[in-house]
Amino acid sequence: MSQAITIFDTTLRDGTQGEGISLSADDKLKIARKLDQLGVHYIEGGNPGSNSKDIEFFRRVKEMGLNAKITAFGSTRRKNSKVEQDTSLNRIIESGVQAATLVGKSWDFHVHTALQTSLEENLAMIGDSISYLKQNGIEVIFDAEHFFDGYKHNPEYAAAVMKRAAEAGADWLVMCDTNGGTMPHEVHSIVASLKAQTGDALLGIHTHNDCELAVANAISAVQAGAQQIQGTINGYGERCGNANLCSVIPNLQLKLGYEVLGSEQLAQLSNTARYVSEIANVHMPNNQPYVGSSAFAHKGGIHVSAILRDSRTYEHIAPEAVGNKQRILVSELAGQSNVLSKAKEMGIGFDPDNADTRGVIQKIKDLEHQGYQFEGADASLEMLLRQANGELKELFEFESFKILVEKTAGNPVVSEAFVKVKVNGSSVYTAAEGNGPVNALDNALRKALVTYFPRLKEMHLTDYKVRVLDEKDATAAKVRVLIESRDISSAWNTVGVSGNVIEASWEALVDSIRYALLGEANPSQENEDEVSSQGIINH
Repeated sequence: MSQAITIFDTTLRDGTQGEGISLSADDKLKIARKLDQLGVHYIEGGNPGSNSKDIEFFRRVKEMGLNAKITAFGSTRRKNSKVEQDTSLNRIIESGVQAATLVGKSWDFHVHTALQTSLEENLAMIGDSISYLKQNGIEVIFDAEHFFDGYKHNPEYAAAVMKRAAEAGADWLVMCDTNGGTMPHEVHSIVASLKAQTGDALLGIHTHNDCELAVANAISAVQAGAQQIQGTINGYGERCGNANLCSVIPNLQLKLGYEVLGSEQLAQLSNTARYVSEIANVHMPNNQPYVGSSAFAHKGGIHVSAILRDSRTYEHIAPEAVGNKQRILVSELAGQSNVLSKAKEMGIGFDPDNADTRGVIQKIKDLEHQGYQFEGADASLEMLLRQANGELKELFEFESFKILVEKTAGNPVVSEAFVKVKVNGSSVYTAAEGNGPVNALDNALRKALVTYFPRLKEMHLTDYKVRVLDEKDATAAKVRVLIESRDISSAWNTVGVSGNVIEASWEALVDSIRYALLGEANPSQENEDEVSSQGIINH
């Protein structure tokens, strides 16, 4: 039987110490629900006495009926004080949590320099604090801060800290690589040494990523005898972050055979990573292992040809095991296999022997040479393929647009767009203001079309990126615009390229709306009558 590993998630506490991450109480509760569905064993919510958000979180989370143990964070009592009078410890007890993470010093340098107390008083602080929480029925996870640095400097004292914590009743002894500077071979050696000295005590590991080794160090600790891993979703955390649970969990379970999550829970990993990323409003790297959108993406024609025969040729696991999926990218490196695979994925029937197929490949290569990038704009690619296959029905036709931008002293810039399109043979002319020229164009185009195609009310733009392609040309450079759009059920990306940023934006914008309308029927006469009744100019 494989060894079981306990997952302790600290995204809501240590993760929020990362630069640019701020979570409201509602955000924390949403993420806690998602983490519980994933199957993590402990969810550390924060410090119940530090701020009003955490106080509200601990009050409300008790009503959610989660399976995971909700854990509060705090530190040992103050030096030379009575434990019963320690405000931080009493707030942990008052929060009603099942478990508490108690952090204490294990490096003699920190005891003398940071706490400015004696080594024996530090041991008393640890023992008193753990005993006090245990007397109040709380499970205690003792986090030994700077344990590895402390062990390398004074192994006898670092071990004595852990032994005192165990004697006081700590349920878990967690070794923290707080500065993130320890190497994997050092972690393995030190964990194995502590394991030998503490007997049956349950050991945990808490690593930081300052040397890009947090995941490796966490795994090394498990191989040396640790049974709990502390980390965060997507590796969020202060400085360079914490051990990324999205890498730790599948590495342990799929590569090393440890028992971590159920297979159905593991299949939620990618969705959980993206959900947390959205709530935290932090971009998730495409190349993040296991859960990133590029983790199982294939671009080279030879690779694609091989994985279509057997995905094991260029994939180390089945993407579905972690809830991800295989993606075939189409670009200037694309061969026939890429296009055929992508067309099949989109439900487009392409004959590999047809000259049109070879023509599409060449067109894609030519467009990419001009600066288009279809690997990040699947919606634009799909319309290109459908057009080549004779399946694209144009529901509206562009005629013209005009933009006015006015700036007067003491007032904000005002942008106004005028758009003329043809629908059902009739020209529709609209005008709209916006927060910038692109937003004005978007508003005017929607205004022209939304009465004909009501489903556009459900669609909105969620991201807008501009990339300069030829930096040496300065302000005359060609640019590529990528637009992400979303409706109630899906999201899609479109691309536009031009020497004029407005024209590139217009291309991507029109493609986005054309994609949203795939499968729409021609507008009815009733729609046209409604357009006229709303005062939109219809010639």
